[in-house]
Amino acid sequence: KLDITPDDPRWIGAWWGGFLLCGALLFFSSLPMFGFPQSLPPRPEHAGESEQAMLPERDYERPKPSNGVLRHPLDGESSTTCFQQLRVIPKVTKHLLSNPVFTCIILAACMEIAVVAGFAAFLGKYLEQQFNLTTSSANQLLGMTAIPCACLGIFLGGLLVKKLSLSALGAIRMAMLVNLVSTACYVSFLFLGCDTGPVAGVTVPYGNNSTPTSSLDPYSPCNNNCECQTDSFTPVCGADGVTYLSACFAGCSSTNLSGCSCLTSVPAENATVVPGKCPSPGCEEAFLTFLCVMCVCSMIGAMAQTPSVIILIRTVSPELKSYALGVLFLLLRLLGFIPPPLIFGAGIDSTCLFWSTFCGEQGACALYDNVVYRYLYVSIAIALKSFAFILYTTTWQCLRKNYKRYIKNHEGGLSTSEFFASTLTLDNLGRDSVPQNQSHRTKFIYNLEDHEWCENMESVL
Repeated sequence: KLDITPDDPRWIGAWWGGFLLCGALLFFSSLPMFGFPQSLPPRPEHAGESEQAMLPERDYERPKPSNGVLRHPLDGESSTTCFQQLRVIPKVTKHLLSNPVFTCIILAACMEIAVVAGFAAFLGKYLEQQFNLTTSSANQLLGMTAIPCACLGIFLGGLLVKKLSLSALGAIRMAMLVNLVSTACYVSFLFLGCDTGPVAGVTVPYGNNSTPTSSLDPYSPCNNNCECQTDSFTPVCGADGVTYLSACFAGCSSTNLSGCSCLTSVPAENATVVPGKCPSPGCEEAFLTFLCVMCVCSMIGAMAQTPSVIILIRTVSPELKSYALGVLFLLLRLLGFIPPPLIFGAGIDSTCLFWSTFCGEQGACALYDNVVYRYLYVSIAIALKSFAFILYTTTWQCLRKNYKRYIKNHEGGLSTSEFFASTLTLDNLGRDSVPQNQSHRTKFIYNLEDHEWCENMESVL
């Protein structure tokens, strides 16, 4: 039975509880989905209600019109085999990725998710090292602040898109603005943190400030007889204001953490230590500021998710919307969730000052250089956010220069009732008496590619 509390760095706790809770929530939230029918009934689409993509129509998108009549996709050709459907996947994927707007939006979304996956994965560890928090308190603060703010940001992003009725250009401008503000928040993190502080044998020598840094060693004559181990990191703060790797390295001879022989700058009766690192001046105020900025950053950064999805939906044809979302989530997991934690982790490990050892083998890092840790950790996030802004800007340029190519029906269109009303007017033209001050006008819309004009001219007439 270990005599430790949640304040001890070695405390782990019920790490499996979160997985059980999330698994239960996912299971119960999936039950209502079994109530949906296998296929939803078709609804008439109104061309003027939403913007759709003007992408070249291929054989795998929709059947060609014959004499002006569009064949229903379920008529006659619904018995395609699974192998035939799989053969179409490479063609459709190449077709989607050849659209620069689609590709840039997906890559920008990957960069945004990469910041979340990499930065948030080590944020608890970052709070422990920078602000001397315990593991439990750091995770609780993140759960109570950053996550609810991110959920609120997603809701606000969708609400703004709906209330402002943003077009594709408006949505991309919103994504660019949100990205700039959230990047500015990340830049402020470079100045919110605490130093590592003096650590005996790691950053400062034992009781002798004149010793060169190259000769720093956690083992000293004052603790040679203690047989100290470096397999765990249990820091203690001495009465001299110096942090020691453990009570053993401080030379403490009693269990009440007194009589520590390595504290030579204080009287022997005051040579005591207390568990934990020595506090840094102004660290508590910096943490409160960091927490407030983190909430704002989480909320604003999440507001870009809805505009990104809106642009993606509007730049693909209706037949490819579901597959386009599948490509989006696939690339998010391949590019946004796998490499970033590895990159962030490698960068964090490069700032380690002291590695723990277990049976002669290197273990986990016990102490980091907080300043270098902060600069490198935040700079990687800023670089990813900047790359996302470049991709958003590229998307905006493509839409601004050639809006009709990527977004069709940008000026609205005729509904089904209006279309048939026009054909009735055309049929009845000349049969009814028309007042002299009024004339019949007919709108007839027929979208054809260049090579189809000649072969379909008779149908158009």
